[in-house]
Amino acid sequence: MMRLTIVLLAYEILLKSMLFYEAQRSGYLLPNRRIRWRGHSALNDRSEFGEDLTGGWYDAGDHVKFGFTMASATTILLWGLVEFREAYEKTGLIKDMLDCVRWPLDYFLKAHTMKYEFYVQVGNPYIDHSYWTRAEDMTMERPAFKVTKENPGSDVVAETAAALAAGAMVFNRTDRLYATQLQQHAIQLFEFADEYRNKYSDSVPVVREFYPSSGYQDELTWAAIWLYRATGMKKYLHYAERNYIGGWVWSFSWDEKEIGSMVLLYNLTRKAKYKRDLTQILQDWLPGGTLPYTPKGLVYRSSWGVLRYAGNMAFIALLAAESGLNSTVYRYWALQQIHYILGDSGRSYVVGAGHNPPMRPHHAGRPCVSGKKELLLSSSSSSSSSSSSSSLLSSCKVSGPCSWDDFESKGTNPIILYGAVVGGPDINDSYIDDRSDFIHNEVTCDYNAGFHSAVSGKGCYFIRLSVCIIIIIIIIIIIIIIIIIIILIIIIYCQPSMLA
Repeated sequence: MMRLTIVLLAYEILLKSMLFYEAQRSGYLLPNRRIRWRGHSALNDRSEFGEDLTGGWYDAGDHVKFGFTMASATTILLWGLVEFREAYEKTGLIKDMLDCVRWPLDYFLKAHTMKYEFYVQVGNPYIDHSYWTRAEDMTMERPAFKVTKENPGSDVVAETAAALAAGAMVFNRTDRLYATQLQQHAIQLFEFADEYRNKYSDSVPVVREFYPSSGYQDELTWAAIWLYRATGMKKYLHYAERNYIGGWVWSFSWDEKEIGSMVLLYNLTRKAKYKRDLTQILQDWLPGGTLPYTPKGLVYRSSWGVLRYAGNMAFIALLAAESGLNSTVYRYWALQQIHYILGDSGRSYVVGAGHNPPMRPHHAGRPCVSGKKELLLSSSSSSSSSSSSSSLLSSCKVSGPCSWDDFESKGTNPIILYGAVVGGPDINDSYIDDRSDFIHNEVTCDYNAGFHSAVSGKGCYFIRLSVCIIIIIIIIIIIIIIIIIIILIIIIYCQPSMLA
């Protein structure tokens, strides 16, 4: 019963997390969308030459499309799908997940306008952050920023190559033509990133205050590994091993992919150095290591987006456990971090899920709703929507056009942003549900990604465990039946001699 409850919880969280990503969609939205309060937005997103840059995800509570974090979140979600696909298949969510990750992948294909040209951002964050309004009501200028041979961005381009390569692996099962297209763009982007090197935040200064890059070598290694997995070409594996960055790293995040490379290279080669580096870093994160913990058990890497780091490292720990490294310890620790986020701390940090979830996430589209009364989710069935999502149907309140008055309101958001993970508590487990506190209450595509894939890993583990238990029970029943039959045969054949 407990295992069934855990699997059902994983189903609920995965579904709601995908609804959050659907709420982050930019561009022209399909008629069968489930988030009915969202409408078409940013339909004029174009390059300076008029190339179509609509689509993709808005980054957070704002409406900028930051390519680096979008690509990183996409790769991490795809990694979880590659390794824990069974969690989606057994819960009936595989079509939903494929639809979820295809949205940003389609956008990346658009953004790769020439072999050595890639658009890494749409929207000026300084302009965007001066407004508090729904995406559908935007009227501000939305410039597009690109990297080229003359002004390269190896980090964001390589990360996008990794996402496209992972996408090629996933879609090779269901849409080989699309998978081939993704792989071709991934190969070209990797060549671009490797041949013309620089940090994208040096080439695109407007991003420095928001998502500055610390370097690009980790993304090049990371992308090469994913290209090896997608293509099977040894040159990519050799490249990754030659350029491997070992030793201590701060975390696993949109800016740091070293730990992810350690996991993948260990799985591919089983070499001791990757195992050593990976286990040493995880030891720092476990109780007794160098990182502090809150009184209720949350590992505390940084006050800004603390749950992002806990979720990301929980995902890494589950992957290490799957590789046979300290499986019991790593899996137990990962589940502790996941359960903290889900409510073991006394409250949930996932909007619309669990006990006492956040009601005022920092998100410009949620504190107000323009227009007529609408339903939160569509009840119409579609190939990409789950029948259970109808249970989430609810009405939303009506207010006037969004403004800073809505931002400053103390009331709860009139729309539930299902599945979004907020920044999280302070070092003492204290959390104030305050929209204006963006450090602890903002939601982003990046915050959800590692947590989402960790939940898929948790669900997959208990699904497999349940299957094993069922098989064992069936074997035991068969053995018992065989023993009973043997006893009956003995009794039948021995009865005449006993009578004699």
